[in-house]
Amino acid sequence: MATPLLWVEDDPALRRVYRPLLQAEGFEVTEAGDPAEALAAARRAPPQVVLLDLMLPPSQTTAEGFGVLDALLERDPGTKVVVVTGAGARTTALEAVRRGAHDFLTKPVDPDVLLVVLQRALARARLEAQVTSLRDQLAQARPRGSMIGGSAPFQAAVDLADRVAPTDLPVLVTGENGTGKELLARRVHEASRRSERPFVAVNCGALPPTLLESTLFGHVRGAFTGADRSRRGLFQEAHTGTLFLDEVGEMEPPTQVRLLRALESGEILPVGADRPVTVDVRIVSATNRKLEEMVSTGAFRDDLYWRLRGIEITLPPLRDRGDDVLLLARHFLTDAPLGGPHTLSPRAEDALRAHPWPGNLRELRHAMQRAAVMAGPRRLIEPQDLGLRAPDTPDGDTLAEQVEALERRAIAAALAAEGGNRTRAAKRLGLSRQGLLNKMARFELE
Repeated sequence: MATPLLWVEDDPALRRVYRPLLQAEGFEVTEAGDPAEALAAARRAPPQVVLLDLMLPPSQTTAEGFGVLDALLERDPGTKVVVVTGAGARTTALEAVRRGAHDFLTKPVDPDVLLVVLQRALARARLEAQVTSLRDQLAQARPRGSMIGGSAPFQAAVDLADRVAPTDLPVLVTGENGTGKELLARRVHEASRRSERPFVAVNCGALPPTLLESTLFGHVRGAFTGADRSRRGLFQEAHTGTLFLDEVGEMEPPTQVRLLRALESGEILPVGADRPVTVDVRIVSATNRKLEEMVSTGAFRDDLYWRLRGIEITLPPLRDRGDDVLLLARHFLTDAPLGGPHTLSPRAEDALRAHPWPGNLRELRHAMQRAAVMAGPRRLIEPQDLGLRAPDTPDGDTLAEQVEALERRAIAAALAAEGGNRTRAAKRLGLSRQGLLNKMARFELE
């Protein structure tokens, strides 16, 4: 297939001489003699390669040629433009390259050199198009954060994450342990303009304060005993990307102060250094603690809290996600030991729905791995394969109090599974709608 080439040259005799040479090389040549004709031709049939004489009418100055160059690249920055200048006009040629031209030639143009330069420009255009195509395919195929679920509270959290992702606002993800906070943080990163840059995670509760500061901000050689070499901190590792601060509520007050300064100034000071380092980092943090209560008791700085809480996203616990537990269980079974087409029996599904899942997704994943091992070649998973511990005794001492606690939990789970729709939740529970409303009022459920 011929390659579209636009030749912008005001000398028709020159075009007539070189046209057969370009056509023999596989180019489909469109000719233009002035700027207006060139831009109109580019609109009708976008070229892959342009051969552009910078001296064009009506002024016969480089201003006309530069105008065409700028307009072509503004329309399509991927267009490869080879400019032609007069002998000795090296400064003009370099200015064209600075503006985005791929290469330049000087008159008189050697035919062999012309063909080599044009083929090189074409090869570069094809390579860039291939890279763009592969990047688009990768973005479409990438499972953004591997977030699975269809319940209303879960979808509300994911939708909010997708809305805030294209911005640079800080995000605070809250929820119980094991609800998938890091997965949501990765989803925010992968849907952001920083997706091709680093995603760096650190657990703030897993390191002592002095080591956490060095890990976050880096240190210079000799800053403390054992610092035999300088080390970049995670802020620098995440430069132009996303830094995920997991369990940020565990951070000690001195580190909170340094983190606040970094967020406010966009600069960090490595331990032992005397000069700050500028960083460009998007912060996503997570905690299973109630930071507002910690602020009220002085355990967490209020100014840092508001810096981190640009948008707060709360992930619901698994027990409030209804039939999501079955979707996730089947997903985890695909990666479980022994492989094979394991399936859940109806009794196993009932057991999964009834379990309170204090460990959330982490507990469910382990339960599915165990179940696949225990079922083995039988393939059909039964309740005894799950190895679920009996839930803690419901609140209350009397049988009536324990029954009420179980009833309240069942109603809450049904409402979550049906997205808050009371008619469908009542049907799921085998109640009338008014009966459900009465129980909701009794148990103070919204």
